[in-house]
Amino acid sequence: MSGIVQDPPEAPGARTLQRTAVPSGTRGTAGIDPGRLSGLGRNLAAPLLLGVAALLLWQGAVWLLEIEPFIVPGPLAIAGAFLENLRNVLEAAAVTGANAAVGLVVGGLLGVAAAVASAAVPALDRLAAPMVVALSVIPIVALAPVLYTMYGADQQATRQIVAGIAVFIPVYVNSLRGFRQVAPVHRDLMRSYAAGKWQITRSVTLPSAVPYMFTGLRIASSLAVVSALIAEYFGGPVGGLGKSVTSAASSSNYTLAWAYVVGAVLLGLLFYAVTAGLEKYFSRHTART
Repeated sequence: MSGIVQDPPEAPGARTLQRTAVPSGTRGTAGIDPGRLSGLGRNLAAPLLLGVAALLLWQGAVWLLEIEPFIVPGPLAIAGAFLENLRNVLEAAAVTGANAAVGLVVGGLLGVAAAVASAAVPALDRLAAPMVVALSVIPIVALAPVLYTMYGADQQATRQIVAGIAVFIPVYVNSLRGFRQVAPVHRDLMRSYAAGKWQITRSVTLPSAVPYMFTGLRIASSLAVVSALIAEYFGGPVGGLGKSVTSAASSSNYTLAWAYVVGAVLLGLLFYAVTAGLEKYFSRHTART
């Protein structure tokens, strides 16, 4: 399960940072530090320039080599098809996004709950480890048809279950790792103050595990979209980006198929940005408390 576990940002309060105060006269009228804005601009400039350069090279290769659209269309043609069919792309993205969101929420909650149980009962952790490994290697292309047979080809449940399974694994693994980060001396200190199990969990265990939980959610957010899209690709009711890609490609409209792919990319970025924003918000809230 390489790539599932990532080290989260350092927990608030782990280090004492000395910050130089910025004179009030150097801040903008809204109280925003111009230096911070310039740093943000520098961080965004490099990936934007790289993306623009890649698109220019792509478009230039299509023109110079006269590549046919059924092989790969140019970015300009894809952008044109995307804008012309914007409403259809948004409707398909709404279906895929709803399935991915259900899978993200349900899979995330189950992953955290299972991690809490495994951290509390080591024997349960040893029993669950083989099952977690098995779930992580199940191919979606084999799982989706079986679930469609079980729940019916006209139901969205299969897509949501597939997304939930994909989300469960990274959330469970990262959350369990977070629950194990609490040093025994901290628990012993809380017990010396006659703190109960719930007080220890609320005051020590959960704050230490929150960064790991959000790291798992951030990884799982993109997996939810990809899994829901692949499940759509292999059957189920009409609707969704995966089904739209299949329909466009089967009718030899490859430019439109790529336009739906762009919609899937933007949807995945949206999910990632939302989870990253939530992670940043809760990290700041924990730092203030």
